[in-house]
Amino acid sequence: MKIGVGKLTAPSPVAALICGTILILSGCGQNEEDPKDQVGPNPTLPAQTQYLIPPMHVAKVIGWQNGDKPKVAEGLQIKAFATGLKHPRSVYVLPNGDVLAVESVAPPAASIKRPKDLIMGWIESMATSAGSNEGSNRITLLRDADGDGVAETKSVFLDHLASPFGVALVGSDLYVAETDKIMRYPYKTGETSIPDPGTKLTDLPGGPIDHHWTKSLVASPDGTLLYVGVGSNSNITENGIQAEMDRASIWEVDRATGRHRIFADGLRNPNGLSWEPQTHALWAVVNERDELGPNLVPDYMTSVKEGGFYGWPYSYFGKNIDPRVMPQRPDLVAKAIVPDYALSSHVAPLGMVFYTGTSLPEAYRGGAFVGEHGSWNRHQFNGYKVVFVTFADGRPKGLPQDVVTGFLNGDNEARGRPVGLAVDKPGALLIADDVGNTVWRVSSAAP
Repeated sequence: MKIGVGKLTAPSPVAALICGTILILSGCGQNEEDPKDQVGPNPTLPAQTQYLIPPMHVAKVIGWQNGDKPKVAEGLQIKAFATGLKHPRSVYVLPNGDVLAVESVAPPAASIKRPKDLIMGWIESMATSAGSNEGSNRITLLRDADGDGVAETKSVFLDHLASPFGVALVGSDLYVAETDKIMRYPYKTGETSIPDPGTKLTDLPGGPIDHHWTKSLVASPDGTLLYVGVGSNSNITENGIQAEMDRASIWEVDRATGRHRIFADGLRNPNGLSWEPQTHALWAVVNERDELGPNLVPDYMTSVKEGGFYGWPYSYFGKNIDPRVMPQRPDLVAKAIVPDYALSSHVAPLGMVFYTGTSLPEAYRGGAFVGEHGSWNRHQFNGYKVVFVTFADGRPKGLPQDVVTGFLNGDNEARGRPVGLAVDKPGALLIADDVGNTVWRVSSAAP
Protein backbone atom coordinates (compact mmCIF):
# COMPACT_ATOMS: atom_id res chain seq x y z
CA MET A 1 0.00 0.00 0.00
CA LYS A 2 1.40 3.38 -1.00
CA ILE A 3 0.61 6.31 1.20
CA GLY A 4 -2.30 8.42 0.04
CA VAL A 5 -4.58 10.84 1.80
CA GLY A 6 -6.30 9.11 4.71
CA LYS A 7 -8.86 10.12 7.29
CA LEU A 8 -8.52 7.50 10.01
CA THR A 9 -8.04 8.76 13.56
CA ALA A 10 -7.13 6.09 16.08
CA PRO A 11 -8.65 6.25 19.57
CA SER A 12 -6.05 6.93 22.23
CA PRO A 13 -5.76 3.37 23.69
CA VAL A 14 -5.27 1.95 20.21
CA ALA A 15 -2.89 4.75 19.36
CA ALA A 16 -0.79 3.88 22.39
CA LEU A 17 -0.62 0.26 21.30
CA ILE A 18 0.28 1.29 17.78
CA CYS A 19 2.97 3.66 18.97
CA GLY A 20 4.50 0.88 21.05
CA THR A 21 4.47 -1.45 18.09
CA ILE A 22 6.09 1.17 15.87
CA LEU A 23 8.80 1.82 18.43
CA ILE A 24 9.58 -1.88 18.57
CA LEU A 25 9.67 -2.08 14.81
CA SER A 26 11.57 1.14 14.25
CA GLY A 27 14.84 -0.63 14.91
CA CYS A 28 14.15 -2.97 12.01
CA GLY A 29 15.97 -2.14 8.84
CA GLN A 30 18.85 -0.32 10.53
CA ASN A 31 21.19 -2.26 8.27
CA GLU A 32 19.30 -1.58 5.07
CA GLU A 33 21.42 -1.65 1.98
CA ASP A 34 21.58 1.43 -0.20
CA PRO A 35 18.97 0.95 -2.96
CA LYS A 36 21.05 2.77 -5.58
CA ASP A 37 21.63 -0.53 -7.41
CA GLN A 38 17.89 -0.93 -7.81
CA VAL A 39 17.47 1.39 -10.77
CA GLY A 40 17.58 0.57 -14.44
CA PRO A 41 16.60 -2.51 -16.46
CA ASN A 42 18.37 -5.05 -14.19
CA PRO A 43 17.79 -4.12 -10.54
CA THR A 44 19.33 -6.10 -7.69
CA LEU A 45 16.63 -8.24 -6.07
CA PRO A 46 17.65 -9.38 -2.56
CA ALA A 47 16.21 -12.31 -0.62
CA GLN A 48 12.65 -11.94 0.60
CA THR A 49 11.76 -11.09 4.19
CA GLN A 50 8.25 -11.58 5.53
CA TYR A 51 6.71 -9.83 8.53
CA LEU A 52 3.72 -10.20 10.80
CA ILE A 53 3.68 -6.41 10.86
CA PRO A 54 6.15 -4.69 8.50
CA PRO A 55 8.56 -1.99 9.68
CA MET A 56 7.03 1.47 9.29
CA HIS A 57 8.75 4.84 9.20
CA VAL A 58 6.66 7.82 8.20
CA ALA A 59 7.89 11.36 7.64
CA LYS A 60 6.15 13.79 9.96
CA VAL A 61 4.32 16.44 7.93
CA ILE A 62 5.26 20.06 8.71
CA GLY A 63 4.52 21.82 5.40
CA TRP A 64 6.47 24.66 3.80
CA GLN A 65 7.51 27.34 6.29
CA ASN A 66 9.23 30.73 6.19
CA GLY A 67 9.37 30.91 2.41
CA ASP A 68 11.09 27.54 2.00
CA LYS A 69 10.81 25.84 -1.35
CA PRO A 70 12.20 22.72 -3.04
CA LYS A 71 15.73 22.57 -4.44
CA VAL A 72 16.30 22.12 -8.17
CA ALA A 73 19.12 20.87 -10.36
CA GLU A 74 21.65 23.24 -11.87
CA GLY A 75 20.26 25.33 -14.69
CA LEU A 76 16.72 25.36 -13.25
CA GLN A 77 14.67 27.60 -10.97
CA ILE A 78 11.46 26.95 -9.03
CA LYS A 79 8.61 29.03 -7.68
CA ALA A 80 5.12 28.39 -6.34
CA PHE A 81 2.64 28.58 -9.21
CA ALA A 82 -0.28 28.32 -6.76
CA THR A 83 -0.57 27.87 -2.99
CA GLY A 84 -3.37 27.31 -0.49
CA LEU A 85 -4.81 24.32 -2.33
CA LYS A 86 -6.46 21.30 -0.70
CA HIS A 87 -4.44 18.15 -1.43
CA PRO A 88 -3.58 18.75 -5.12
CA ARG A 89 -2.94 15.31 -6.57
CA SER A 90 -2.59 15.95 -10.30
CA VAL A 91 -2.32 18.81 -12.77
CA TYR A 92 -3.58 19.13 -16.35
CA VAL A 93 -2.82 21.89 -18.86
CA LEU A 94 -5.58 23.10 -21.19
CA PRO A 95 -4.76 24.28 -24.74
CA ASN A 96 -5.16 27.97 -23.80
CA GLY A 97 -2.61 27.60 -21.01
CA ASP A 98 -5.01 27.37 -18.08
CA VAL A 99 -4.00 24.75 -15.52
CA LEU A 100 -6.40 22.40 -13.78
CA ALA A 101 -5.34 21.36 -10.28
CA VAL A 102 -7.16 18.22 -9.18
CA GLU A 103 -7.64 18.42 -5.40
CA SER A 104 -8.59 15.06 -3.98
CA VAL A 105 -8.79 12.97 -0.84
CA ALA A 106 -9.38 9.24 -0.45
CA PRO A 107 -12.93 7.89 -0.40
CA PRO A 108 -14.32 6.65 2.92
CA ALA A 109 -12.46 3.52 3.97
CA ALA A 110 -14.17 0.17 4.37
CA SER A 111 -14.44 -1.15 7.91
CA ILE A 112 -11.05 -2.34 9.15
CA LYS A 113 -10.95 -5.88 10.45
CA ARG A 114 -7.30 -6.88 10.89
CA PRO A 115 -4.90 -5.37 13.45
CA LYS A 116 -2.34 -4.79 10.71
CA ASP A 117 -4.88 -2.78 8.70
CA LEU A 118 -5.66 -0.63 11.71
CA ILE A 119 -2.00 0.14 12.30
CA MET A 120 -1.32 0.87 8.65
CA GLY A 121 -4.40 3.07 8.41
CA TRP A 122 -3.25 5.11 11.36
CA ILE A 123 0.21 5.38 9.81
CA GLU A 124 -1.38 6.76 6.63
CA SER A 125 -3.19 9.45 8.58
CA MET A 126 0.14 10.65 9.98
CA ALA A 127 1.54 11.17 6.47
CA THR A 128 -1.08 13.65 5.27
CA SER A 129 -1.13 17.41 5.44
CA ALA A 130 -2.71 18.97 8.47
CA GLY A 131 -6.09 20.67 8.43
CA SER A 132 -9.58 19.89 7.24
CA ASN A 133 -10.32 18.00 4.05
CA GLU A 134 -13.29 20.29 3.44
CA GLY A 135 -13.01 21.98 0.07
CA SER A 136 -11.17 19.13 -1.61
CA ASN A 137 -12.54 16.60 -4.13
CA ARG A 138 -12.82 19.31 -6.72
CA ILE A 139 -10.90 20.73 -9.67
CA THR A 140 -9.55 24.27 -9.43
CA LEU A 141 -8.66 26.32 -12.51
CA LEU A 142 -5.42 28.30 -12.25
CA ARG A 143 -4.69 31.11 -14.72
CA ASP A 144 -1.43 32.99 -15.18
CA ALA A 145 -2.64 35.83 -17.40
CA ASP A 146 0.50 37.98 -17.22
CA GLY A 147 2.96 35.12 -17.81
CA ASP A 148 5.05 35.66 -14.69
CA GLY A 149 4.87 32.01 -13.62
CA VAL A 150 2.35 32.64 -10.83
CA ALA A 151 -1.38 32.08 -11.15
CA GLU A 152 -3.39 35.22 -10.31
CA THR A 153 -6.76 33.57 -10.94
CA LYS A 154 -7.97 30.64 -8.87
CA SER A 155 -11.55 29.48 -9.46
CA VAL A 156 -13.55 26.35 -8.68
CA PHE A 157 -13.89 24.62 -12.04
CA LEU A 158 -15.74 21.45 -10.97
CA ASP A 159 -16.89 20.60 -7.46
CA HIS A 160 -18.40 17.80 -5.38
CA LEU A 161 -16.51 15.04 -7.19
CA ALA A 162 -15.79 11.51 -5.94
CA SER A 163 -12.03 11.41 -5.31
CA PRO A 164 -11.00 12.65 -8.79
CA PHE A 165 -7.52 12.16 -10.24
CA GLY A 166 -7.15 11.83 -14.03
CA VAL A 167 -8.22 14.44 -16.61
CA ALA A 168 -8.23 14.36 -20.42
CA LEU A 169 -9.59 16.85 -22.95
CA VAL A 170 -10.61 15.63 -26.40
CA GLY A 171 -12.01 18.40 -28.59
CA SER A 172 -14.71 20.05 -26.49
CA ASP A 173 -15.22 17.00 -24.25
CA LEU A 174 -13.50 17.06 -20.86
CA TYR A 175 -13.17 13.69 -19.15
CA VAL A 176 -12.58 13.31 -15.41
CA ALA A 177 -11.64 9.95 -13.88
CA GLU A 178 -13.19 9.83 -10.44
CA THR A 179 -12.49 6.85 -8.22
CA ASP A 180 -15.61 4.96 -9.39
CA LYS A 181 -16.45 6.37 -12.85
CA ILE A 182 -15.42 8.48 -15.83
CA MET A 183 -17.48 11.64 -16.29
CA ARG A 184 -17.75 13.76 -19.45
CA TYR A 185 -18.30 17.52 -19.36
CA PRO A 186 -18.72 20.10 -22.15
CA TYR A 187 -15.76 22.49 -22.21
CA LYS A 188 -15.52 25.93 -23.78
CA THR A 189 -12.14 27.58 -24.14
CA GLY A 190 -11.54 30.24 -21.53
CA GLU A 191 -14.37 29.37 -19.16
CA THR A 192 -13.42 29.33 -15.49
CA SER A 193 -16.15 26.91 -14.33
CA ILE A 194 -18.42 24.23 -15.74
CA PRO A 195 -22.00 24.41 -14.44
CA ASP A 196 -23.16 21.41 -16.49
CA PRO A 197 -23.63 18.29 -14.30
CA GLY A 198 -21.92 16.12 -16.88
CA THR A 199 -22.73 12.60 -18.07
CA LYS A 200 -21.24 9.29 -17.01
CA LEU A 201 -19.22 7.52 -19.68
CA THR A 202 -18.55 4.32 -17.74
CA ASP A 203 -18.26 2.93 -14.24
CA LEU A 204 -14.85 2.11 -12.79
CA PRO A 205 -14.01 -0.31 -9.94
CA GLY A 206 -14.59 1.63 -6.73
CA GLY A 207 -15.70 0.74 -3.20
CA PRO A 208 -16.41 -0.53 -0.72
CA ILE A 209 -12.69 -1.37 -0.24
CA ASP A 210 -11.16 0.80 -2.99
CA HIS A 211 -7.59 0.23 -1.80
CA HIS A 212 -5.85 2.04 -4.68
CA TRP A 213 -8.33 4.75 -5.52
CA THR A 214 -6.43 7.06 -7.90
CA LYS A 215 -7.41 6.59 -11.55
CA SER A 216 -4.88 7.94 -14.04
CA LEU A 217 -6.29 8.91 -17.44
CA VAL A 218 -4.95 9.64 -20.92
CA ALA A 219 -6.58 9.86 -24.36
CA SER A 220 -5.21 8.03 -27.39
CA PRO A 221 -3.38 10.22 -29.92
CA ASP A 222 -6.38 10.09 -32.29
CA GLY A 223 -8.84 10.80 -29.48
CA THR A 224 -11.04 7.76 -30.03
CA LEU A 225 -9.99 5.86 -26.89
CA LEU A 226 -9.27 6.55 -23.25
CA TYR A 227 -6.76 4.61 -21.15
CA VAL A 228 -7.33 4.34 -17.41
CA GLY A 229 -5.04 3.04 -14.67
CA VAL A 230 -6.96 0.92 -12.15
CA GLY A 231 -4.94 -0.13 -9.10
CA SER A 232 -5.34 -3.31 -7.06
CA ASN A 233 -7.61 -3.66 -4.04
CA SER A 234 -4.85 -5.01 -1.79
CA ASN A 235 -1.15 -5.54 -1.36
CA ILE A 236 -1.19 -9.19 -2.50
CA THR A 237 -4.86 -10.30 -2.62
CA GLU A 238 -5.37 -10.39 1.18
CA ASN A 239 -8.89 -9.11 0.54
CA GLY A 240 -9.67 -12.09 -1.68
CA ILE A 241 -9.18 -12.59 -5.39
CA GLN A 242 -12.77 -11.55 -6.13
CA ALA A 243 -11.97 -8.06 -4.82
CA GLU A 244 -9.45 -7.78 -7.67
CA MET A 245 -11.97 -8.20 -10.48
CA ASP A 246 -10.93 -5.87 -13.35
CA ARG A 247 -8.26 -4.28 -11.15
CA ALA A 248 -4.44 -4.11 -11.26
CA SER A 249 -4.81 -3.24 -14.91
CA ILE A 250 -5.04 -0.57 -17.56
CA TRP A 251 -8.44 -0.25 -19.16
CA GLU A 252 -9.07 0.79 -22.75
CA VAL A 253 -12.38 2.67 -23.00
CA ASP A 254 -14.22 3.55 -26.21
CA ARG A 255 -14.86 7.27 -25.97
CA ALA A 256 -18.07 7.13 -28.01
CA THR A 257 -19.82 4.23 -26.27
CA GLY A 258 -18.09 3.68 -22.92
CA ARG A 259 -17.38 0.04 -23.77
CA HIS A 260 -14.14 -1.14 -22.22
CA ARG A 261 -11.65 -3.98 -22.19
CA ILE A 262 -8.52 -4.83 -20.23
CA PHE A 263 -5.60 -3.52 -22.28
CA ALA A 264 -2.91 -4.93 -19.95
CA ASP A 265 -2.92 -6.39 -16.44
CA GLY A 266 -0.71 -7.60 -13.62
CA LEU A 267 0.13 -3.95 -12.86
CA ARG A 268 -0.40 -3.44 -9.13
CA ASN A 269 -1.01 0.32 -9.22
CA PRO A 270 -0.40 1.97 -12.61
CA ASN A 271 -0.29 5.77 -12.77
CA GLY A 272 1.21 8.55 -14.86
CA LEU A 273 -0.10 7.13 -18.15
CA SER A 274 1.80 8.89 -20.96
CA TRP A 275 2.70 8.48 -24.63
CA GLU A 276 6.43 8.21 -25.38
CA PRO A 277 7.02 10.89 -28.06
CA GLN A 278 9.29 8.94 -30.41
CA THR A 279 7.69 5.47 -30.56
CA HIS A 280 4.22 6.64 -29.44
CA ALA A 281 4.05 3.66 -27.06
CA LEU A 282 1.98 3.87 -23.89
CA TRP A 283 4.07 4.10 -20.72
CA ALA A 284 3.16 4.00 -17.03
CA VAL A 285 4.80 4.17 -13.62
CA VAL A 286 3.78 1.35 -11.27
CA ASN A 287 3.76 1.00 -7.48
CA GLU A 288 4.84 -2.55 -6.69
CA ARG A 289 4.00 -4.74 -3.65
CA ASP A 290 5.14 -4.29 -0.06
CA GLU A 291 6.10 -6.36 2.99
CA LEU A 292 8.90 -8.40 1.40
CA GLY A 293 11.67 -6.19 2.75
CA PRO A 294 13.03 -2.65 2.49
CA ASN A 295 14.53 -3.38 -0.93
CA LEU A 296 11.68 -5.40 -2.39
CA VAL A 297 9.94 -4.88 -4.68
CA PRO A 298 11.31 -2.07 -6.88
CA ASP A 299 8.68 0.27 -8.29
CA TYR A 300 9.12 0.81 -12.00
CA MET A 301 8.30 2.57 -15.24
CA THR A 302 7.49 0.52 -18.31
CA SER A 303 6.06 0.52 -21.78
CA VAL A 304 2.69 -1.19 -21.72
CA LYS A 305 2.09 -3.88 -24.30
CA GLU A 306 -1.41 -4.71 -25.47
CA GLY A 307 -2.49 -7.96 -23.82
CA GLY A 308 0.60 -7.94 -21.61
CA PHE A 309 0.75 -9.44 -18.11
CA TYR A 310 3.25 -7.87 -15.67
CA GLY A 311 3.22 -10.34 -12.79
CA TRP A 312 1.02 -9.02 -9.98
CA PRO A 313 0.15 -10.71 -7.69
CA TYR A 314 1.87 -14.00 -8.53
CA SER A 315 5.36 -12.77 -9.41
CA TYR A 316 7.47 -9.63 -9.71
CA PHE A 317 10.03 -8.41 -12.21
CA GLY A 318 9.29 -11.31 -14.46
CA LYS A 319 9.20 -14.75 -12.91
CA ASN A 320 10.23 -14.02 -9.29
CA ILE A 321 7.55 -15.88 -7.34
CA ASP A 322 5.64 -14.27 -4.47
CA PRO A 323 4.96 -17.25 -2.14
CA ARG A 324 2.28 -15.40 -0.18
CA VAL A 325 -0.29 -15.71 -2.97
CA MET A 326 -2.35 -18.87 -3.03
CA PRO A 327 -3.20 -20.64 -5.19
CA GLN A 328 -0.22 -20.04 -7.43
CA ARG A 329 -0.63 -19.47 -11.18
CA PRO A 330 2.45 -20.82 -12.98
CA ASP A 331 0.66 -20.36 -16.29
CA LEU A 332 0.53 -16.60 -15.74
CA VAL A 333 4.02 -16.40 -14.26
CA ALA A 334 5.39 -18.08 -17.37
CA LYS A 335 4.27 -15.16 -19.52
CA ALA A 336 5.00 -12.32 -17.08
CA ILE A 337 6.72 -9.39 -18.80
CA VAL A 338 9.82 -7.91 -17.19
CA PRO A 339 9.30 -4.14 -16.70
CA ASP A 340 11.56 -1.83 -18.68
CA TYR A 341 13.12 0.25 -15.91
CA ALA A 342 13.24 -0.03 -12.11
CA LEU A 343 12.98 3.15 -10.03
CA SER A 344 14.08 1.61 -6.67
CA SER A 345 11.95 0.10 -3.92
CA HIS A 346 9.04 1.92 -2.30
CA VAL A 347 9.62 5.32 -3.95
CA ALA A 348 5.87 5.34 -4.81
CA PRO A 349 5.86 6.91 -8.29
CA LEU A 350 2.48 8.55 -8.89
CA GLY A 351 3.24 10.95 -11.74
CA MET A 352 5.13 10.88 -15.03
CA VAL A 353 5.37 13.19 -18.02
CA PHE A 354 7.56 13.09 -21.13
CA TYR A 355 9.18 16.40 -21.92
CA THR A 356 8.45 17.62 -25.45
CA GLY A 357 8.90 21.32 -24.78
CA THR A 358 11.89 23.51 -25.64
CA SER A 359 12.20 26.00 -22.78
CA LEU A 360 14.02 23.72 -20.32
CA PRO A 361 17.69 22.87 -20.97
CA GLU A 362 18.20 20.63 -23.97
CA ALA A 363 19.29 17.65 -21.83
CA TYR A 364 15.68 17.18 -20.71
CA ARG A 365 14.13 16.96 -24.14
CA GLY A 366 12.53 13.64 -24.99
CA GLY A 367 13.02 12.11 -21.54
CA ALA A 368 10.59 11.50 -18.68
CA PHE A 369 10.10 13.28 -15.36
CA VAL A 370 8.79 11.04 -12.55
CA GLY A 371 7.15 12.22 -9.33
CA GLU A 372 8.12 9.96 -6.41
CA HIS A 373 5.70 10.37 -3.51
CA GLY A 374 8.06 8.61 -1.09
CA SER A 375 8.39 5.53 1.11
CA TRP A 376 6.72 4.64 4.39
CA ASN A 377 8.14 1.16 5.05
CA ARG A 378 11.90 1.66 5.05
CA HIS A 379 13.98 2.99 7.93
CA GLN A 380 15.88 5.15 5.43
CA PHE A 381 13.46 7.17 3.35
CA ASN A 382 13.42 6.61 -0.39
CA GLY A 383 11.81 8.82 -3.01
CA TYR A 384 10.32 12.18 -1.94
CA LYS A 385 11.60 13.87 -5.10
CA VAL A 386 11.18 14.36 -8.82
CA VAL A 387 13.68 12.52 -10.99
CA PHE A 388 14.45 12.61 -14.70
CA VAL A 389 15.16 9.59 -16.90
CA THR A 390 16.89 10.18 -20.22
CA PHE A 391 15.43 8.37 -23.26
CA ALA A 392 17.19 7.41 -26.49
CA ASP A 393 15.42 5.72 -29.39
CA GLY A 394 12.32 5.39 -27.26
CA ARG A 395 14.05 3.59 -24.39
CA PRO A 396 15.37 4.69 -20.96
CA LYS A 397 19.11 5.32 -20.85
CA GLY A 398 21.45 5.69 -17.89
CA LEU A 399 20.61 6.43 -14.26
CA PRO A 400 17.82 8.70 -12.99
CA GLN A 401 18.86 12.26 -12.19
CA ASP A 402 17.54 14.16 -9.18
CA VAL A 403 15.76 17.24 -10.51
CA VAL A 404 13.58 18.51 -7.64
CA THR A 405 14.51 17.63 -4.05
CA GLY A 406 14.16 19.17 -0.60
CA PHE A 407 10.69 17.82 0.11
CA LEU A 408 12.28 16.34 3.25
CA ASN A 409 14.18 18.68 5.53
CA GLY A 410 17.36 17.84 7.46
CA ASP A 411 15.32 16.20 10.21
CA ASN A 412 13.49 13.97 7.70
CA GLU A 413 10.26 15.90 8.16
CA ALA A 414 8.02 16.24 5.10
CA ARG A 415 7.55 19.77 3.84
CA GLY A 416 5.86 18.35 0.76
CA ARG A 417 5.40 15.24 -1.37
CA PRO A 418 5.30 15.29 -5.19
CA VAL A 419 2.50 13.53 -7.04
CA GLY A 420 1.26 14.38 -10.54
CA LEU A 421 3.31 16.22 -13.18
CA ALA A 422 2.54 18.23 -16.30
CA VAL A 423 4.27 20.57 -18.74
CA ASP A 424 2.65 23.99 -19.11
CA LYS A 425 2.19 25.89 -22.35
CA PRO A 426 5.51 27.84 -22.12
CA GLY A 427 7.32 24.54 -21.43
CA ALA A 428 7.88 24.62 -17.67
CA LEU A 429 7.38 21.58 -15.42
CA LEU A 430 4.42 21.68 -13.01
CA ILE A 431 4.39 19.55 -9.84
CA ALA A 432 1.36 18.81 -7.69
CA ASP A 433 2.48 18.73 -4.04
CA ASP A 434 -0.35 17.14 -2.06
CA VAL A 435 1.24 17.58 1.39
CA GLY A 436 2.54 21.10 0.76
CA ASN A 437 -0.81 22.07 -0.83
CA THR A 438 1.10 23.77 -3.63
CA VAL A 439 1.61 23.52 -7.37
CA TRP A 440 5.30 24.20 -8.09
CA ARG A 441 6.65 25.49 -11.39
CA VAL A 442 10.16 24.57 -12.59
CA SER A 443 11.63 26.61 -15.42
CA SER A 444 15.02 27.30 -16.94
CA ALA A 445 17.28 29.57 -14.91
CA ALA A 446 18.49 31.17 -18.14
CA PRO A 447 16.26 33.35 -20.36
